[in-house]
Amino acid sequence: MVDQGPIVSAHPDGPGGLTLRILVTGGAGFIGSHVADAFLSAGHEVAVVDNFSTGQRRNVPEGAHLVEADLLDPSVAQFVADFHPELIDHHAAHADVFESVRDPVRDARTNVMGTVALLDAAVRAKVRKVIFISSGGAIYGDPEHTPCREDDPARPVSPYAASKLAGEEYLRMFGRTYGLEYTILRYPNVYGPRQHPYTEEGQVIALFARMMLAGRQPTIFGDGDQARDFVFVRDVAHANMSALDRGSGQVLNLGTGAWVTVNQVYERLQVLTGFEDAPNYAPARPGEVYRIALDAGRAQAELGWRAETALDDGLRATVDWIASQPIPSATAPPERPADSSARSGGG
Repeated sequence: MVDQGPIVSAHPDGPGGLTLRILVTGGAGFIGSHVADAFLSAGHEVAVVDNFSTGQRRNVPEGAHLVEADLLDPSVAQFVADFHPELIDHHAAHADVFESVRDPVRDARTNVMGTVALLDAAVRAKVRKVIFISSGGAIYGDPEHTPCREDDPARPVSPYAASKLAGEEYLRMFGRTYGLEYTILRYPNVYGPRQHPYTEEGQVIALFARMMLAGRQPTIFGDGDQARDFVFVRDVAHANMSALDRGSGQVLNLGTGAWVTVNQVYERLQVLTGFEDAPNYAPARPGEVYRIALDAGRAQAELGWRAETALDDGLRATVDWIASQPIPSATAPPERPADSSARSGGG
């Protein structure tokens, strides 16, 4: 379904006086909606494609044109041709490690075939550049050392990670064969307001905070010493802004360079929520990376980017946002316990 309302630019003058037409796939999701907000605030014309499998309608920024469709739906290619964006920011993905292990075919359909279809549409519409969102939290697998750099070996341990790596390779091929400009951003675990506690990758903070505020005991799958590199969503949106005209042909990690254990996150959230009970522990799940952190030195050099938000400040902002939201009428999906826990990756 295509919303035929007008596209509205928030400001007539974008960065450097240049206003861009930008298509954000997954723009109703947690991270994608923050990125779309940032583009609109900078004065760009923005369209959003989302099938609402995990995205929320309330997340779609006011003033953005909306296409409700799966990436493989022919209406998406037609819209790309009609809207003719200068740039596509590709966030849409099946971003659940555990579900990718259970159903690798579904994961590949969205993350590989959906990406290829979008890139094909981009070339046909003469799109200048694609910013592709990949997963630094998953692609490196269980690395021999941290923080990981972009030239460290890719060792996926889940279909999700493999599908993201395949998307990167397709994008490089489209660059070589069709001249499509690109920047690949490898995300760490991203957290912050709007994160869905049950249906999005890397959602441990949102899930724990929501459960603690409701007085329910979260479960940690594994020993809790598994660790992630957490970056606040506003900082990630800034990286996408910087990649509009920088980082061409580059693969760039985003991260703090330091990991934090799930147990440590749990303890910090206890302080912020006033929840006193210890966690429940359950066996680790397949496909999860144990410890990961990302070296973002190349992103700092190419984009002038670094993570600005301290973890405690980001956690406080996230908890405050969750506390301000109405209690959801629906619980976790039946196939996933409401007390599920941390997953690797993000993005």
